Amino acid sequence: MISDAALLAASAAGDTGAFETFMRRHQAPVARYLRTFTGAADVDDAVQETFIAVWRSAVHFRGTGHDGGARGWLYTIARHAVHHQQRRRVDEPAQLESLEQLAEQAGWGSLPEVTATADDRTLQELLQVALARLPLEEREVLTLRELDGFSGDETAAILHVSVAAMKSRLHRARIHLAAVVRSLEQDAPPRPSSSDATHTGAAS
Repeated sequence: MISDAALLAASAAGDTGAFETFMRRHQAPVARYLRTFTGAADVDDAVQETFIAVWRSAVHFRGTGHDGGARGWLYTIARHAVHHQQRRRVDEPAQLESLEQLAEQAGWGSLPEVTATADDRTLQELLQVALARLPLEEREVLTLRELDGFSGDETAAILHVSVAAMKSRLHRARIHLAAVVRSLEQDAPPRPSSSDATHTGAAS
């Protein structure tokens, strides 16, 4: 498979086929990342603006590292593009809860422990709803680190913060996510057990 760095180098030389390959490779994960900033209706515009900027900037790409650093470079452009696109600031909670409060709400447990009884489909739905309820900074760091698989150093570089600040933000985000998932589980109606299903079938 052609590397991202090679595709960008070819794009910089005017190879539209290479650029289309690069765009198809990264379009879906970039859209998912941009969705942390903006509503679904605006994602397509943000993705389009991102890849227009990539095409124009490919000549300036100077890759380093084993993969040329292309993904980190791309996500930095995406982040700049969506901020440029936004016409107003995203509403954020006036005051963040303390880490201790979040941990208490989460039951001092990790996310797998909180959701261990949920089936895979229910878990994914809970996570999607819970993630949408987090502040932007927390959604972003979780998306980069947990969903897109960036390293700690790469995530910090994209966010323009120190590694220590990124780790602190990620720690808070994980606890907050666990707290929201726990709350959603407590509010959800109980699922029928296998024994309930057996009795229902027998009754019919």
